[in-house]
Amino acid sequence: MLRIGVLGAARIAPAALINPAKRNGDVEVAAVAARDTGKARQFAAKHGIRKVHEGYQDLLDDPEIDAVYNPLPNGLHGRWTLAALAAGKHVLCEKPFTANAVEAKTVADAAESSGLVVMEAFHYRYHPMFRRAVEVMRDGELGDIERIEAALCFPLPRFSDIRYDLGLAGGALMDAGCYPVHLVRSLAGSEPKVLSARAKLHKPNVDRAMIAEVGFDEGYTAEITCSMWSSDFLRVSATVYGSNGLMSLTNPYAPQLFHRMTVVAGGGKRVERFGKRPTYEYQLDAFVNAVEKGEPTLTPPQDSIRNMAVIDAIYTAAGLEPRIPTG
Repeated sequence: MLRIGVLGAARIAPAALINPAKRNGDVEVAAVAARDTGKARQFAAKHGIRKVHEGYQDLLDDPEIDAVYNPLPNGLHGRWTLAALAAGKHVLCEKPFTANAVEAKTVADAAESSGLVVMEAFHYRYHPMFRRAVEVMRDGELGDIERIEAALCFPLPRFSDIRYDLGLAGGALMDAGCYPVHLVRSLAGSEPKVLSARAKLHKPNVDRAMIAEVGFDEGYTAEITCSMWSSDFLRVSATVYGSNGLMSLTNPYAPQLFHRMTVVAGGGKRVERFGKRPTYEYQLDAFVNAVEKGEPTLTPPQDSIRNMAVIDAIYTAAGLEPRIPTG
């Protein structure tokens, strides 16, 4: 039984970990800690978590805990992943992995030295639809790849939300854009160069929307679009264009919505549909297998460094500063 502790009573934790753990006989969500102990107790009572700790470090010091789930604000991801590693815990860390690429390398180096599993929670990467998308991308069915377009746009008009807080490494590119950045890199299987970027700001240095153009050494380009508040009210999509056709992914990042892949190539069209099992369940399976069996993950720290490097470069191209860790 892998006993996992949760750092923070985050809204994402039930969908991303607690509910999947209930359907995984190898996992127990055994403890939670939050800055507000009262909130942690309410969270534990609601979700059947047997132990509440007074603070994050208390949870990390608990010898009964094998691993931690880190859904803290972006600017705290690196700090508390490092603390978890120092305490001998495996880590499933929410995306974005850290505040910037320099911090990501620091965490990656610590993970390598520790021999512990550290995995970034890009849950979509473990879903069967994305495995199929990579296969189609690689097998030549689309011909020569010409263009990738990926977007994650959703409305978040609550501007007091921590995702707009520069001190917590917020911004649309960090919270929404990390997904399409990761997706185009994963489909391409190589690293892009940022050609241009344009931001819409909520306040100085805090983007509410971003669009970036990137290029790959293989000769094709990609457009990355993200927003938390813009005229692109809701877009959750990805399309690959090739000389022989196209592949379109419906809801590629959504954990439990209808997943569908459409391929139009060689004069034909087919639609591949996938089951309703949440992406988060596939992700938890991968984390458990990495810890218990030593299996490699699809989102290891070295991949996280590269993803954060692209995010940093997009911010720079847009005339903004890359994020910094929360002091």
